[in-house]
Amino acid sequence: MTTSSSSVRKGTGDTGDVTTHVSRLRRFLAIDERDSFIAYAQTTPGRVLITVIALIAVAPQFGTLPAVMAVAAAMASVIWEKQRVLILFAATWASAFLNTALGEVDTLDNIRSVLIQEHLPESASSLLAIGFLFLFFLAVAGILYRVRCAPHSLLARRPLIVLLAFEVILCSFGSFGLLHSWHRAMLWSAIFVVTPYLWFLPFAMADLRSRTPSPVPMQMSVLRSFWSPTYLPYGKGAAFLRKHLSTVPQELAITQLKAVKLLIWANILFGMRSALRWALEKSMHVSGIGEVIDAFLAHRPYPLAVGWTALLISTARYALQIAAWAHLFVGIARLSGFRLPRGSWRPLQSRTLMDYFNRFHYYFKELLVDLFFVPTFFKVFRQHPRLRMFFATFMAAGVGNGIWHFVRDIGVVATAGPVAAFERFTSYVFYCVILATGVGVSQMRANLGIRPSGTLAGRLYSFFFVWTFVVCIHVFGYESLNQTLIERIAFMISLFGVPIWI
Repeated sequence: MTTSSSSVRKGTGDTGDVTTHVSRLRRFLAIDERDSFIAYAQTTPGRVLITVIALIAVAPQFGTLPAVMAVAAAMASVIWEKQRVLILFAATWASAFLNTALGEVDTLDNIRSVLIQEHLPESASSLLAIGFLFLFFLAVAGILYRVRCAPHSLLARRPLIVLLAFEVILCSFGSFGLLHSWHRAMLWSAIFVVTPYLWFLPFAMADLRSRTPSPVPMQMSVLRSFWSPTYLPYGKGAAFLRKHLSTVPQELAITQLKAVKLLIWANILFGMRSALRWALEKSMHVSGIGEVIDAFLAHRPYPLAVGWTALLISTARYALQIAAWAHLFVGIARLSGFRLPRGSWRPLQSRTLMDYFNRFHYYFKELLVDLFFVPTFFKVFRQHPRLRMFFATFMAAGVGNGIWHFVRDIGVVATAGPVAAFERFTSYVFYCVILATGVGVSQMRANLGIRPSGTLAGRLYSFFFVWTFVVCIHVFGYESLNQTLIERIAFMISLFGVPIWI
């Protein structure tokens, strides 16, 4: 009896020791909660140290010159807060021209591909890219001022529909033999320059129609902000950023300390992603799921264990990639004084598919909600609340998701043509349908009050269900245009031991 009691006490003590060590580690890392660090971050040496750490963290991913520009602009906008809009404006557009000229974004590659197809000199790609970017800069300024003066115009009220329709018209002219040689190359160059901004302009126009909008220069300052030169608005728009701006010195210091932590964590995630690839190559002698699918299609399939391992690691690497880039972008935004929420928040703790959708890619989810879910929810099936919720969710996670990714890969339309581009995209369409259906059902269950069990067994079941679903559909969401939907379905079936050859 004594021995048994001692064992229980010892076990409890061991558990307590582990909990204590974890708590100490968290307290040690919580530099944004310690008064001494907060005070130091408000001094000149503290800001210099923050700048150096940020440069070291950003440079490996951005490149040296873009990293210096981004970090310097972020710190300058905090130090000279009265000139914040001017600094953000200059940084965003200097970054746009620099990244385009250096080929840090996909604009140059897309233009080169069209020039090669038209047998035109590739050397013209930089001139076309920079020239059309300058014209777009002038045009977008005029458009935003027009929206401010005419808030009831069709463009102001339905910006996304008008912009996407304009994109379709331009792509039609460039795709169906209506133009040739230099005319076609110039049209597609303009499309490649404008396309990334399609997802930023609706937020700017919505804010300009509000009662207390940010001025047009501020709207332009966050069109493809210097901290996130992507197709996705990290920070949404000026209205969202305005609400999350730190103005009190202590609050600003805390925000910048959080930025440092997030930038360091982003690099750790990048390292973990590289380590997973290295481990897969060393242990299985394959580079990723694409190679495994190609081997299957060539009738040289890998063992099932290799296929499942490659799929699991590919899913994990994709999740790490999303989280790492999101943390990097949000980290630079926080360095600029904006208390933005994290872009990915503990997706492994997701207990439902809806929870996963909210946690995994926050700013992508926000874009889909604002531009697809909300407009749909307030217009259709008002007498049928459950159908209304499901359909609006499907429009966001399915239709919006598919449109965003198709527009992002618009270069394929230019080189392969719209029909071939749609054929290559069928696998991702299937992925969107399955994901949207799962998320929609999960949303409806939540509305009915059905919640996952809080027991250990319930939490384990939730984890297993959510991530089994995510891993299995990753085969179809894997961003490669080399395998068709039928080929991926056959491969997925083969992973369950059913040999299907096509």
